This record gives sequence, C-alpha cells and structure tokens, in this order.
Amino acid sequence: MENNQPKLLRYIAKLISFLLHPLFIPTFFFYFLIIVVPYKFEGITDWQLKLRLFSVFWLTAFFPAFAVFLLWRLKFSESIFLRTQKERIIPYVITMFFYWWMYYLSRNFKDQPIDLKYFYFGIFIATSLGLIINNFIKISLHAIGISGLLMAVFLVSMRYPAVNLIWILFTILLSSIVVSARMIVSDHTKQELLIGFGVGLFTQLIAYFWVL
Repeated sequence: MENNQPKLLRYIAKLISFLLHPLFIPTFFFYFLIIVVPYKFEGITDWQLKLRLFSVFWLTAFFPAFAVFLLWRLKFSESIFLRTQKERIIPYVITMFFYWWMYYLSRNFKDQPIDLKYFYFGIFIATSLGLIINNFIKISLHAIGISGLLMAVFLVSMRYPAVNLIWILFTILLSSIVVSARMIVSDHTKQELLIGFGVGLFTQLIAYFWVL
C-alpha cells in the first residue's frame, strides 16, 4: 500500500505516526488532565507538577523506547520499528511492567485525579491483551494507543461536565488521523487496525468500572 501513495503523503503519515506514537499517550493524557481539571492537582506546586509530567514521560516512553533500542543493538530484533510479531514480544512485556508500575504508584497518590488510576490500569490491560493477540495477528499498537486515549478523554468529559466537548471531537479527529496514517505507511491490515482500536476502547472501559 505504501508504494502507491505520494511521497509527501507518506512522509506526513510517518511524521504523524511518530508524534502520536503509543508510548507518548500516557504523557499526553496526563497533560490533558493538567489542562482540563487543574483543581484536581491541588496542593502540588507548578514545579512538582512539571516533575510528575516528566516522570510519566520517563517511565512510560523513554525507558520502553530505550529498551527497544537496546534489543535492536544487541541483535535481538532486526528492526527498531518491530516489524514482526516475534520482535514485539519482549517490548510488550517491558511496557507492561512500566504500565503496571505507574498504576501501582497512582494508587498511593491522593493529590491527583483518580482518572489516572483507571487510565494506567487500562493501558496495562490493553498491553497484556495485545501481547496475547500478538500470537495470532500483528495487532496495531498505534490503534490501541489512540483509541485508549479517546475513551479516556470521553470518560473524563462524562465525569467532569465542565470539560468542553471540543476535547472529545479533537480526540476523535486525532484518532482518525492516526488510523489513516497507519493505513498509509504500515503493513497492518484493516482487521488489525480495527481490532487494535477495539482493544483500546474496551480496556479503558473495563478499567474505569473496575477502579471506580
């Protein structure tokens, strides 16, 4: 599919795939909460809040990405882009560990939104389920990530009516853009994208009702 698309379109799709990579989703969601419900972080100074935002990025994006880089350099994977199902197994397990750790830590924080608890638990379940499904098909990680963000934003908007509807519409737009980009530059089938999207939505709902 990629070869049939204009070069500029493929470049834009690759850029979107990088900027909205699933590893960045937890950081995006944390920042979203800072913007829409800042009063839920009452008692935290601006500096402490910035440190927490950085720690989310550090634990959920940098370390998993660095682990993938090491696996590639040590020849455990042929590509840093994890093009095969086999290459994705260890990164799945590593990411699951960090997501569980974030959920575990969030249970002890009383000065931040409870929404982070079900979100972290949701992405942990999504990653676990993704690992299982990976044995059968190469499920889309981008679809899991962006749909998880979509459902999380929707749930926050339901819990806090003051949150503007524009955020839901904006996240729907982002989801459409990401899925379209993956259809252009990845070798995922429509089924793999659709299943990934469903996993992201479903696991956030499960986590929401479990935690709350």
